[in-house]
Amino acid sequence: MTDLPEMIGYLAATLTTASFVPQAILTIRTKDTESLSLGMYSTFTLGVLCWLIYGIYLGDKAIIVANAITLLLAASILFFKIYNSIRKKKT
Repeated sequence: MTDLPEMIGYLAATLTTASFVPQAILTIRTKDTESLSLGMYSTFTLGVLCWLIYGIYLGDKAIIVANAITLLLAASILFFKIYNSIRKKKT
């Protein structure tokens, strides 16, 4: 049986990861990143990568799974933000 701290970790991982799904879907669907901060998403994505590496070192499945999924979502948003910024400068 899973102990309480581990259950809380999985709940936290699920909630924080799920919070990015609506933004990622909206960004991928509309390609609109005008109101998103490049600095914030760059820093956040790097932080999530660090959390993923940390989870791998600890062997903590909750940290690994949550941050792997969040990294994919945040990186997709960051990709569109950078792509749109480059396109805007060219026009």
